[in-house]
Amino acid sequence: MELKLSAEIWYWRGPSPFYFVTVPAKQSGQIKAIAARVTYGWGVIPVQVTIGKTSWSTSLFPKDGLYAVPIKNVIREKEKLDAGVKVTLTLTIDESI
Repeated sequence: MELKLSAEIWYWRGPSPFYFVTVPAKQSGQIKAIAARVTYGWGVIPVQVTIGKTSWSTSLFPKDGLYAVPIKNVIREKEKLDAGVKVTLTLTIDESI
């Protein structure tokens, strides 16, 4: 499954600070439809993410009925992104797992 979406980067100040993008409701619904087949536990879903010219592997985390995409600092810095910036990204989920 490949999903393209646009959303704002937000900052989480928890014990391990990190940046995220929340997957909008429509795309989160599409992910939920296949979640049982592709999760490796706790609702976490492995995914390939592309922003601009940069791609990396990470995992989607369930949050408030949607999914959150963690944005690594190295990616943010390479693509010159920060909290509050709206980004377009592509998520690729391998359904053959």
